[in-house]
Amino acid sequence: MVCLVAGATAMFVSSCSKDGSAGPAGPAGANGQNGAQGPGGPAGPAGPKGDTGVANVIYSAWLDVRFLPDTIHTAGGGVDTIGYYSQIAAPKLTLNMLNTGLVKVYLNGFSATDPSLIALPYFSAFTGLTIEVTASVGTIDLYSNGDISTLMDNNGVKYYQYRYVLVPGGVRARSVIDWNNYAAVKEYLGLKD
Repeated sequence: MVCLVAGATAMFVSSCSKDGSAGPAGPAGANGQNGAQGPGGPAGPAGPKGDTGVANVIYSAWLDVRFLPDTIHTAGGGVDTIGYYSQIAAPKLTLNMLNTGLVKVYLNGFSATDPSLIALPYFSAFTGLTIEVTASVGTIDLYSNGDISTLMDNNGVKYYQYRYVLVPGGVRARSVIDWNNYAAVKEYLGLKD
């Protein structure tokens, strides 16, 4: 009987020897073990609110503008000033912007610390002052019956500065915006002073 048990053990040991290929890999472990992704963490806090504004709107800084006299020669040999003109460079004012967008120009009639903002074109029945605006590719022309050049007082404070705003045709503008009300335009477009 001992021989039978010893023979069976020898057969069992020899049949357990390694002579086949490796089997398939086992399933991945839980909670990030063996390269598996663990469970997600809690949601983080909401980020801060971004700046308001409308994409692709272009606006200038407040610009110093110098008007030049528009003169004619009279029959008696004199020279008369019939108006004043100026030109503002607007390099991003394209043909497409002129055809499909909006071009607005504003005048700050006082200083940066005490603004009085006026949408152009402008006509005052009280003073008779007019300021006209004509836009073309790359430039904005101003024409006035008065010299409304940027001025600086003895304390270094500037008066009569100008800003243009270009709104591309692809930007949806709410119909309730009064484009002649600079404060409403500034808020809606998120303009910075």
